[in-house]
Amino acid sequence: MKNDLKSEAIRVQIRPNTANTQRDTYAAIDLGTNNCRLLVACPDNSAPGGLRVIDGFSRIVRLGEGLSASGRLSDTAIARTTEALKICANKIESRGVCETRAVATEACRQAANDGDFFRHVHQQTGITLKTITSKEEVELTLAGCVPLLTTEHARTLMFDIGGGSTEVMWVETNSSGHACVIDFMSLPYGVVSLAEEFGRDALPSDVFETIIARIDTDLAPFEDRHHIAQEIDSGNVHVLGTSGTVTTMGAIYLDLPRYDRARIDGLSIRVESIHAICGNLIALDYETRNNHPCIGPGRADLMVMGCAILTAICRRWPASHLTAADRGIREGLLLDMMAPGRAVA
Repeated sequence: MKNDLKSEAIRVQIRPNTANTQRDTYAAIDLGTNNCRLLVACPDNSAPGGLRVIDGFSRIVRLGEGLSASGRLSDTAIARTTEALKICANKIESRGVCETRAVATEACRQAANDGDFFRHVHQQTGITLKTITSKEEVELTLAGCVPLLTTEHARTLMFDIGGGSTEVMWVETNSSGHACVIDFMSLPYGVVSLAEEFGRDALPSDVFETIIARIDTDLAPFEDRHHIAQEIDSGNVHVLGTSGTVTTMGAIYLDLPRYDRARIDGLSIRVESIHAICGNLIALDYETRNNHPCIGPGRADLMVMGCAILTAICRRWPASHLTAADRGIREGLLLDMMAPGRAVA
């Protein structure tokens, strides 16, 4: 278990790109416990974050389904994921990509058969996957989110609610574009693992509170080290969340008829509204969540657990607003590949 891991400082700065935007096209794949995501982009200093997106793909594959009980990736989960990666491979080929990086996170960190899975994927798709550590995941997430760290706050509390793990980062920023992770922790559970433990039905409020209390116990040592709540109370902290839970919350907050990334990425959400939305969602049955235009069948059983983790974070660190980020690992991978002077791997 890797609960409450501490890292040395991690420094990230977005640097201008000088590559030929007509020739240099890059692809990044983020394979998580729940989702398979692809982003294809080229360097563009005039675009937000220094890159121009050419193509993308996202599919819920549930790679980590049943992993908590068996310790292995199941054959059905591998088959679903491989089919999604075949689509990624076709897009990469059709776009003439010069370099691709494909990384896997918590599900493959935990799985005993990750090596067999990687060999199968390479044989079927030509894609070479690599499992990254929690520290590398934090580095890439921060790099991808730096363009949203544009407030006047000296500190940022960042979190990423994943399918199999939840990362929390305490970040220092300055006006020149530098961002430094002072510390981070990685909780060994996310929305998929908790949903498998507690089911997909509506949660009684006492069970919901029990889950929150468990999460809060794991968050407490991080607060004890850094006194983040006091910093938030003084107005010195920007809170930012990057995850499907947070972006879905943003879509519900805006009452969108369907998800719209352009309206969600960078959206400031009132935390009191988050508490109200979470209170409503946990009381809904599975079918109602399934039919919700901002949730849908792929996330209907996961959103309640996302609400539990999000509520625990917001209670432990009670800011007035948080920023939703529809970005992270993929953007971090792309910016690293596009860095000036870097040799192609």
